[in-house]
Amino acid sequence: MGLSDLKDWVASFFVSKKQFNYSALPENGSQDEAGRRVPTWANRHRSALRVAAVALVLAVIGTFAVNFTRPSKHHSCDYVKSGFQCETAVSHSWGQYAPYYSVPSDIPNDIPKGCEVTFAQILSRHGARDPTEGKSLAYAKLINHIHSNVTHYGKHYSFIKNYKYTLGADELTVFGQQQLVNSGIKFYRRYEKIARNVSPFVRTAGQKRVVDSALNWTQGFHQARLADKKAKFPDAYPYEPIILPEEEGFNNTLSPMTCTAFKEGPDTGDAAQTIWVDTFVPAIAARVNKNLAGANLSNSDIIHLMDICPFETVANVDGHLSPFCDLFTKDEWNGFDYYQSLGKWYGYTNGSPLGPTQGVGFVNELIARLTGQPVADATSTNSTLDESRKSFPLDSILYADFSHDNDMSGVFGAMGLYNATAPLSKTTKASPRQSGGYAASWVVPFAARMYVEKMQCNGIEEEFVRVLINDRVIPLQNCDVDELGRCTLSKYVESLSFARTGGHWDLCYE
Repeated sequence: MGLSDLKDWVASFFVSKKQFNYSALPENGSQDEAGRRVPTWANRHRSALRVAAVALVLAVIGTFAVNFTRPSKHHSCDYVKSGFQCETAVSHSWGQYAPYYSVPSDIPNDIPKGCEVTFAQILSRHGARDPTEGKSLAYAKLINHIHSNVTHYGKHYSFIKNYKYTLGADELTVFGQQQLVNSGIKFYRRYEKIARNVSPFVRTAGQKRVVDSALNWTQGFHQARLADKKAKFPDAYPYEPIILPEEEGFNNTLSPMTCTAFKEGPDTGDAAQTIWVDTFVPAIAARVNKNLAGANLSNSDIIHLMDICPFETVANVDGHLSPFCDLFTKDEWNGFDYYQSLGKWYGYTNGSPLGPTQGVGFVNELIARLTGQPVADATSTNSTLDESRKSFPLDSILYADFSHDNDMSGVFGAMGLYNATAPLSKTTKASPRQSGGYAASWVVPFAARMYVEKMQCNGIEEEFVRVLINDRVIPLQNCDVDELGRCTLSKYVESLSFARTGGHWDLCYE
């Protein structure tokens, strides 16, 4: 936990959270039911708690200085600036199921001296959620199988004997809601010189968890604006998002569904994962089956057992790690992360024949926003919406879009952000650094975010463009990139020829 994160945590004792306080869901209740719950004792006696907190702050700071490996009972693992920071050797290796964390950058990611940001765009994944319905049913079935067949539980596996599977399906968790509030705060603070003067233009894909994430983000952005004494008021809060339906036949650049060949073609990501599973899972399965006598778990069962770790963790309001996480070693979690990376790389990014083409429409919209010119695209864009300045303005300087991990992977492929990464081996594990900064956990974790920023610098007439993925500066390709990972606007737009020419959209209907 860094100094700024500690400052945020201490400040949380004194700042009202009326608009941003999320209560844990009832064990079998819905989010709506949780929202109707009566205020907790802590809310009713907040003033007294604040006074008491003053006496505890110095002692707490000392405690965190000594040890922050495991969270205390009532302390969140998630921070505005650095994201998820509990047991990072494990939690940062959960692929797309990892909660967002600030990824190491080889290039300084602060705003360069002598430069001012003139435009900022965030493309964000939704926050942490319950498993999809199909996966949740599979996990419940696995636990039932273990309970029905295991005759002896090993030393570190005994907790499973009395474990009850209670995860829901598809919806944001309370932890995931707070992730997006934190994201809105962080975005405002980074770009406060322009954010204090304007309201963001917000769009979101139509699935409920994505819409909810967008609204959570706007709450965080507005919270930061309220705390900024230099901000101009009134602003346009609540910032009503444009919602793009996720329906068959509806052109939606935040979740494309109209490329038939991509939807109906072979699952190249799953095929790559299957090869890797046969390499890294058998040794794990042998050990787990020894400790769960009678279970006879398959390779796919082991993957599901590992999946439960991150999903149980993000189901906890503070992100405290599930005991399932301790069943596997650090190296095994690295293998799991690589398994998920193969799925994204070969399923949706550069390793997929049509994956990057799915992101072409969004990239052409990004070009329009960067240049202030109408959208030029014949792929997944919605011409009715994009031709309206109400639903697609070209004069804003702050944009926020919300989507899914697979769709963001296609966008990153269309932008060529990982063109310097060699094809991932399907039999030999590579670290994120060895893969040119590519890993599912580094690129599309829960609450992942891409920042695209334009900046004007002293003595230079043309604006620069720079891209960050989860705080890591991604050096731009084929546009005379400088030492800070930037290209001039004109050369950057020119470099996006794959998107400007429609990618391989002509193959979608063959």
